[in-house]
Amino acid sequence: MAIAAAAVIVPLGVLFFISGLVINLLQATCFVLVRPISKSTYRRINRIIAELLWLELVWIVDWWAGVKIKVYADPETFNLMGKEHALVIANHRSDIDWLVGWILAQRSGCLGSSLAVMKKSSKLLPVIGWSMWFSEYLFLERSWAKDERTLKSGLQRLSDYPLPFWLALFVEGTRFTQAKLLAAQEYAASAGLPVPRNILIPRTKGFVTAVSHMRSFVPAIYDATICIPKSSPAPTMLRLFKGQPSVVHVHLKRHEMKDLPENDDAIAQWCRDIFVAKDKLLDKHIADDTFGEEKLQDIGRPIKSLVVVASWACMLILGTIKFLQATALLSSWKGVAISAALMAIITVLMQFLINFSKSERSTAAKVAPAKEKNVNQARGNGQEDKTH
Repeated sequence: MAIAAAAVIVPLGVLFFISGLVINLLQATCFVLVRPISKSTYRRINRIIAELLWLELVWIVDWWAGVKIKVYADPETFNLMGKEHALVIANHRSDIDWLVGWILAQRSGCLGSSLAVMKKSSKLLPVIGWSMWFSEYLFLERSWAKDERTLKSGLQRLSDYPLPFWLALFVEGTRFTQAKLLAAQEYAASAGLPVPRNILIPRTKGFVTAVSHMRSFVPAIYDATICIPKSSPAPTMLRLFKGQPSVVHVHLKRHEMKDLPENDDAIAQWCRDIFVAKDKLLDKHIADDTFGEEKLQDIGRPIKSLVVVASWACMLILGTIKFLQATALLSSWKGVAISAALMAIITVLMQFLINFSKSERSTAAKVAPAKEKNVNQARGNGQEDKTH
């Protein structure tokens, strides 16, 4: 991490991790004292507490880096956002797709109850991973033999969620890179599947399980297509922390859950068809820098995240001043060394968070070419049998 970047990132890291630990403590207290009495009350309280942390990252996107997120959606889809439970599926194009989802959830009023299916290692991330665990995110090991029961039980627990929630599922299973695209194209060509140009082949087992277990209490699927305009640099966590802007375009389409087929194989094919259509939509965007006739919706830039971050900053500054006055920590070399060590730890944690989000460090796509005798089977089962 360059010195100039560190001069910006470390103060932001101090604010995020100290406030985050306070939030984690509040979440843990509610988990121990409230949840055994009333799970519904715990979820309502945790929704508010978790949002205080997520809003800090929303602030970085909205106010610090000034990232512009342009949403294209029909009026019905846009008006129902945040008013119903929804399963959200999206292509995994950039390092901050999850943050784009949080921005949309915040604008829709359900940031604190936005959930996602994450890889298991995510819950070990200090502050952010712990808060996700308290918020009932679903953590998988990317091994279907181990994950099937975990996913089913996690989905079933959401059936009595008291407020509208979004559950995000990146069905490609990993972030898009050119190397992964080449592997997916090789697999598709050998299996007689449509050869992708802008997406990876979806892994449908998780999606089928989600639809099968949620269709009785989740009325809609939101199909999100994320694309970066040619004129904009790709957003990354490092760019965000350095205050460098980007532009992200999102196309949203709502599908009624009741309209999906009942059969598992047919549900899997529905998902694959959606991604074939998504690939064509991305072709159009790459050519025209737009998604076509869908209306550009105004999602604004609310000041709520700005107020939350300003409040945290004021409390942290005042608390630090009081602490230094009471302890005279910086009046001795020992105190200076302790302070320097804490800053170093914050720097390492921030670097870890940045590296964790990078596409190049995400799990590689495990795609093997199909043999001729397995072509028909591949057409029916899709890539997921090769990747889970």
